[in-house]
Amino acid sequence: MAHDLKRTYFTLLLPALAGFIAVFALQHFQLVSFNIPQIPPILYPIIFIASACFAVALPIFYRTVFANKRRHQTRTAEEDWLRFERNLLYIAMATPYVALIAQVLRLPRFHLGGTIIMALYAVYYYYPSKRRLKFERRIFRVK
Repeated sequence: MAHDLKRTYFTLLLPALAGFIAVFALQHFQLVSFNIPQIPPILYPIIFIASACFAVALPIFYRTVFANKRRHQTRTAEEDWLRFERNLLYIAMATPYVALIAQVLRLPRFHLGGTIIMALYAVYYYYPSKRRLKFERRIFRVK
């Protein structure tokens, strides 16, 4: 169970991490010149808000919906809980890709920094550690 969730986590995270490394290397060593057209400044906060939604708001909303569906049940089936955890990873791990987009589009430092902080939060908080999984199994009364 924990192994499968960790595999899903790293499967979603590693391509974004490789993209960050590739974009950094290409920009830093100027191997390829990016001719990205100037995007409208209104998109800067939209990208930042999207990263905050994927890192914080949508996982909280999804957790609330799941808990609300289970509120009158005494137990949660392990298959349902695993599906919930996997979907939670899918939602949260979209944030590093939004940060990668922000890096490629060369957003201003404020919006880029905020987007990267949201990505780091999502990567750190939603890591399926044994301690976090044990805590969530206890909360949702998984048997």
